Parts: sequence; C-alpha cells; structure tokens
Amino acid sequence: MIKKENKNMVRKNRHNRMRYTIKGNAERPRLNVYRSLNNIYAQIIDDTANNGSGNTLVSASSTEKAIMAQTADMKKTEAAKVVGKIIGERAQQKGIKKVVFDRGGYIYTGRVAAVAEGAREAGLEF
Repeated sequence: MIKKENKNMVRKNRHNRMRYTIKGNAERPRLNVYRSLNNIYAQIIDDTANNGSGNTLVSASSTEKAIMAQTADMKKTEAAKVVGKIIGERAQQKGIKKVVFDRGGYIYTGRVAAVAEGAREAGLEF
C-alpha cells in the first residue's frame, strides 16, 4: 500500500533543516512567518535571549482587530503584504533595521513572499 506523505510534516522537517543555519541574535533577529489556511502570522525573534529559548520582540498577524478591519475585503496575499508592512513599521519603532528571514519551511512564493515584500517596503533589510 502506498502511503501519502503528510505535507505539514515534510514542511516541519524542511524548517528544522533550515534552522541549523538561520539563527536570530540581538543584532539581526529572525523574522519568522507562519501561514495557516486563512491567516498569516509574523514574529521577530531574538533566539539568544532567555538562555537560548528565544524572546519575541515584535509580532503581527492578520487576526488582530486593527488589521482585520483594514484587510476585510482583500485577498489573502494582499492581507499578507499589509501584515509585512505593519511588522516592518513596528520593528522600526523598536529600533530593528536588519533581520534574518525565516520562511518557516514554506516555499518562497505567494503569501510568504508578500510578507517579505511588505517588510522590505517598510524599511527592514534582509
């Protein structure tokens, strides 16, 4: 019998392989993206804080009330770009200018690329 691979497990394995090389520190924290079926979440994380367990510095998601009101009649890719712009603006307010992009094991296209594009437009460098 042929067994179909679980796509999320394949993605998690890909993400674990990537995390060996992608690490965020105080100078260049990690911009992490998580994509669910209907929403998108982005966090900027300093992996060296709290004895190596990490510390979330900035976060934004399409489930926040202010962002939901802004993106009510948009497509998911357009809403992802808005989330990217908002996380970029929040990072600038905290004094974060350079980050390392962690696509979370997802292919760099669609909503993941839209978050990156929005963050770049807001002034983040990666």
